[in-house]
Amino acid sequence: MRKLLLIGALAVVALSVAMAQQSTPAPDTTKPDTKAEDKEEIEQGIPITSELVRKSCSPCHKVDEKMRMSRISYRRTTPEGWQETIKRMVSLNGVHLEPDQARQILKYLADNLGLAPEEAKPAAFEVERRMIDYHYTADKDTESTCTKCHSMGRVISQRRTKTEWALLVAMHRGYYPFSDFQAFRRLEPPETEPGPDGHPPDNRHPMEKAINHLSTAFPLKTAEWSQWSANMRAPKLAGRWMVSGYQTGKGPVYGEVTITASPNSDDEFTTEERLVYAKFGQTITRSGKALVYTGYQWRGRSRAGADDKNGLREVMFVDRDMREMSGRWYTGAYDEIGMDIKLTRIGHDPYIAGVDRRALRTGIAGYPVTIHGVNFPANLDAGAIDFGRGVKVARVLSSTPEAIKVEVDVAKDAPAGARDLFVSGAALAGAAVVYEKVDSIKVQPQAGMARIGGINFPKQYEQFEAIAFTNGPDGKPDTKDDIELGPIDVVWSVEEYTATFGDDDKNYVGTLDDNGLFTPNVDGPNPKRRNHADNYGDVWIVASYTPPAGVKDARPIRARAHLLVTVPLYMRWPLETAP
Repeated sequence: MRKLLLIGALAVVALSVAMAQQSTPAPDTTKPDTKAEDKEEIEQGIPITSELVRKSCSPCHKVDEKMRMSRISYRRTTPEGWQETIKRMVSLNGVHLEPDQARQILKYLADNLGLAPEEAKPAAFEVERRMIDYHYTADKDTESTCTKCHSMGRVISQRRTKTEWALLVAMHRGYYPFSDFQAFRRLEPPETEPGPDGHPPDNRHPMEKAINHLSTAFPLKTAEWSQWSANMRAPKLAGRWMVSGYQTGKGPVYGEVTITASPNSDDEFTTEERLVYAKFGQTITRSGKALVYTGYQWRGRSRAGADDKNGLREVMFVDRDMREMSGRWYTGAYDEIGMDIKLTRIGHDPYIAGVDRRALRTGIAGYPVTIHGVNFPANLDAGAIDFGRGVKVARVLSSTPEAIKVEVDVAKDAPAGARDLFVSGAALAGAAVVYEKVDSIKVQPQAGMARIGGINFPKQYEQFEAIAFTNGPDGKPDTKDDIELGPIDVVWSVEEYTATFGDDDKNYVGTLDDNGLFTPNVDGPNPKRRNHADNYGDVWIVASYTPPAGVKDARPIRARAHLLVTVPLYMRWPLETAP
């Protein structure tokens, strides 16, 4: 037994030495003095002027004579990034902070060690909780290393010195040891043959490649941050703002937001919102609060009455001229449910937000259209509204400062394509589109995913939508000149995606409503299924379109998308930066 233990110990030592030899290259005498490099990095540090931050963090983070703090002074990121760090310090390192102290520290760090707008916007999908298939094309090796565990948005929303990027990797290796085998280390033997380009093989570990790339692509000091931090100021946002948005499955959203500045702070605001879902004619009023970080990052929360327990979280970017804001509002409990949003500051002139129906079919008389906006003049006549050639406004049914209801006649020979809309001097590019018939539809997303839940874990929904197209001038489908008509009303259904013999997933995975929203079934074994399997599986989501009577050469159309209904998300790290 002792011999076996000794042999095993020697084998472990030999393996450790071999791996150390692979990962530690021979000393390079051509490299510059590392002490000079370290000194240069130290000088880059951003002084911490907040006494609260220094007092709360100095037990672990050293403060030098220039008020630079180890680790903290050498990193910049979003409010969500700093909040995640604060949560980790509290949960793992025993830091005690009162909620108000944590909020003050977060605000200071986000304002003084944040990102410039040009740095934050490429990673906006991360803080806006968009479920997109993002690809980082600047370096595929780095993307492969980082995305094995989390979104690339977490990475590109940070700026660090090279030492800090290396320490970040070290933290991952300490907290998550399996990251070495999953992503960080090269476990195969070193390459010996030159690559296709004739260069010697690159035998660095993936983590070493990533550190070198990230320290160059996302350094601590940038021209963008230098310019923004010098120009940053308290946002002046009080006033009326026009809303133009879009929610998948529910269509366009219009309305108005009144923003009121807080008397106690120059970057806190309250809001009163009136939203109109144009497709259904539904009006909702909401009230909320918001905080602006770094002079341009709006983080808010609004509710539609006291019974609205979850509300909407608001993540927006304020433009430099403070005349527009754009981003995403989402439910928070379910990140997948939300709307794209744009706010435009309201002046004295009329503004067009959009129309309730974008697609106008040729040969139709008396087509009802509602134009949404603000500051429309009273007693508007048909001659003040222009949809372009072949589309005539027959009459104005009603007119208010926020909405104009009209009837339009679309000529049979009206040219197909997008139309700009003019109303009493206001204009909106591509407000409508003229078409003869629907030639094809596509279900979006083409590949969706939902998660069972509701008993032990939250569900993850999936919203589908059918987008209509008409062939362009070449008369062929799926070419560059196809004209997108926008969402179209269809009949939704679920069909089996046959992956095994006797597949019956469609009977158990969940339900699909008339607006394309898929609700997954509950989590846990189902005694009605074979082997008491959970309610997961693969299905087709099918959209069926029937053209109106009298449309020449029209035919019924079907399109489908794949839906994977899988197990719950067992670990979530919700971020809360809204007041």
